[in-house]
Amino acid sequence: MNGTLYWKQKMPILFLNVLCMIGLAIFLHVTGNSPDSIACILFVWTVILTAYLVMSYRSRKAQMENLLHLAQQLEERYLLSEVMEKPEGADDQVYYRLLKLAGKSMLEQVNEVARERTEYREYVEQWIHEIKTPITAMKLLCENNHSQVTKELLTQLEKVNRYTEQALYYARSEHTEKDYSVREIRLFDVVHQSIAENKYLLLQNGVGIDLQETDDTVYSDEKWLCFILNQLIVNAVKYRTEQPSLEFYTERQGSQIVLCVRDNGIGIEAGDLPRIFEKGFTGQNGRTALQNATGIGLYLCKRLCDKLGIEIWADSKGSGTMIRLVFHINDFIQRVQD
Repeated sequence: MNGTLYWKQKMPILFLNVLCMIGLAIFLHVTGNSPDSIACILFVWTVILTAYLVMSYRSRKAQMENLLHLAQQLEERYLLSEVMEKPEGADDQVYYRLLKLAGKSMLEQVNEVARERTEYREYVEQWIHEIKTPITAMKLLCENNHSQVTKELLTQLEKVNRYTEQALYYARSEHTEKDYSVREIRLFDVVHQSIAENKYLLLQNGVGIDLQETDDTVYSDEKWLCFILNQLIVNAVKYRTEQPSLEFYTERQGSQIVLCVRDNGIGIEAGDLPRIFEKGFTGQNGRTALQNATGIGLYLCKRLCDKLGIEIWADSKGSGTMIRLVFHINDFIQRVQD
């Protein structure tokens, strides 16, 4: 609490007491009281008034500091009136009632927004599941009727499927723990699955694949990990060179297994590297080389990696980009694998 402001607010009381003291001194002098007795009375009055004001200031300051400390500890500060003690002062009780009304209104608004978001997310998830049926049917029709047109259609259907998957994972990214299925998986099985899901994109763009295959296994969610790799593959194709290539290999670093994904594309500007995982950030290359970049893919990768306990790092030196996915293995799992 600001002491200067507090004492400024008390100035009317101090001024009133000074006037009363002057009036009392004049009255006592007129009635024949000695100057010593008048001074003694005024001294006692001053001491009592000063003690009252100082104690009132300290009590009020402690009360306000407790309220501020309590508010700082709350995650939802609009619930302050629910946890604070009911004040004793008449004016404080009015403010307390106002806080209660404001908190109740805010809580109703928060619950309404949360309900609408849940309904919208559920609708998006249901719509995506429904749209997957005609996408799969169209893919089967194209695969059973090979021609140059159907090859192009398959590429576009693959792209549509990626966008629907991205929308689905974005909708679920706030509550990934409800969709976990963590088990031991072989890393290169997931790599093969991601390559298969993007085969038409890779074939159309002539991307060379180099797999330095190992039998390294980690504990993670296969579906979410496959989605992350899909985003990395798509980015490598988007920012490709004339003879694009994509390399997958693993490194063992103590209690960590690192899955490395390297491309020979146009790379990432040094100034953009610290921000590539931010939502909506497309970087210099995204603005110049690719007009439809959204900045969502790597943001989702980072968000899902954080949920899965995977570290993700990006490195680029002029040309080409290296993405590292770092999986931590505890002592028990490492002993079992060794």
